[in-house]
Amino acid sequence: MTLKIHIDDSAAPYEQIRAQISEQARSGALPVGHRLPTVRGLAESLGLAANTVAKAYRALETDGVIETRGRNGTLIAAAGSAAEREAASAAQAYAEKVRRLGLTQEDAAAAVRDALRAAYGA
Repeated sequence: MTLKIHIDDSAAPYEQIRAQISEQARSGALPVGHRLPTVRGLAESLGLAANTVAKAYRALETDGVIETRGRNGTLIAAAGSAAEREAASAAQAYAEKVRRLGLTQEDAAAAVRDALRAAYGA
């Protein structure tokens, strides 16, 4: 696992960790079942506070990318299908809400495109 933290980046260090691990898990660079370093171990190797890494791990666990098994460590979860189900559920909730608000499909889709551009920096 290779992580690079850019202090001059506008994204917070915990968000950089979360995004990089998530991308490596999605791409297969970190296979399902791969054991991640301990919070303290990763924090030490990156020169960050343990709380920063712990915050990233909590976000990744919430996203279904990793799972913590107590003494057995933190592992990459089989998140592909879980992540897709969660995204579909969020999309459904969004579609229902914008319909109730009276937005057109075009306006709703434009809002999604803007949000994705902001989230992904494209």
